[in-house]
Amino acid sequence: MLHRVKQALKRRRLKNADYDFLFGPAHPDEVVVFDCETSGLDPKKAELLSLAAIRVRGNRILSSQALEMVIRPETAIDQAAIKIHHLRNVDVESGLEVRAAIDRFLRFVGTRPLVGYYLEFDVAMVNRTLKPWLGITLPQRQTEVSALYYDLRARQSRGETYTGMVDLRFDVIMKELDLPVLAAHDAFNDALMTAMMFVKLRALMDK
Repeated sequence: MLHRVKQALKRRRLKNADYDFLFGPAHPDEVVVFDCETSGLDPKKAELLSLAAIRVRGNRILSSQALEMVIRPETAIDQAAIKIHHLRNVDVESGLEVRAAIDRFLRFVGTRPLVGYYLEFDVAMVNRTLKPWLGITLPQRQTEVSALYYDLRARQSRGETYTGMVDLRFDVIMKELDLPVLAAHDAFNDALMTAMMFVKLRALMDK
């Protein structure tokens, strides 16, 4: 109920009716897992450099239909950021303008719920462009995989002494779920690993 109220309020603020499709009923059996690489860790200052999004239908990860984009920033990437994600200025200079990239992302997502790890940061990065442009923030339902993992560990510890302390680091969750680890700090790889987390966690929670 609260989500529908928030959606209705956002819909009234929408500046461009071409994006009204974002406010339809949630897709019945698909979600979109996405991840961003940025020029820094402060969402108020950082710029998007790459974005990858993968649809998940039921327990199937549709990686062959993924969206993967390089985005051209307005300012040069500093050396500290390059050491993390290995995206150099020459790698992004022919990338998409940020609004064009967000437009493609919105049309790829539609009304599908969003899933991610540290999703709040990635959503904030998209909203930084979206809010002044369209007057709204992302209206889709959102699921944080680390919260799902926490809930699973809490459920598994019933009958035991549960301290509430759970290691939610990405690599720890991947190891605990016995999932294959890909090269990190790559938007597509991170989105794919997060999708694997989501599918595995949902299966375990359903048992």
